[in-house]
Amino acid sequence: MRKLLKQIKEQRRQFFAVFERYGSKSGWNGSTVKTILLKNVSNGEQILADHIWFTLTKGFEALGELNHGDQIEFDARVKEYQKGYVNPRKFIDESETDLKLSHPTKIRKRSD
Repeated sequence: MRKLLKQIKEQRRQFFAVFERYGSKSGWNGSTVKTILLKNVSNGEQILADHIWFTLTKGFEALGELNHGDQIEFDARVKEYQKGYVNPRKFIDESETDLKLSHPTKIRKRSD
């Protein structure tokens, strides 16, 4: 699904998405980090990713409490990252390269 994102890798663009839910993950020091799940991420014309997880940044928090189905608009940069399991001591590398959206800015809730 993210193959269309590959065409705009390393570029900052405007995206549209639908808020799905809040979540959490473990931080590097064992603390809990709040996250946000956005579905149907598009460029306004076609869906580029079925979902994207973000850390709940101040930009997202500024929107207030989001409800399932809220329309979100934001700018972000398309970046590569490694996902999967890696254990260098046992020479295990089950990772693969995927694409993500990073550094979201100009985040706002759409009214339509």
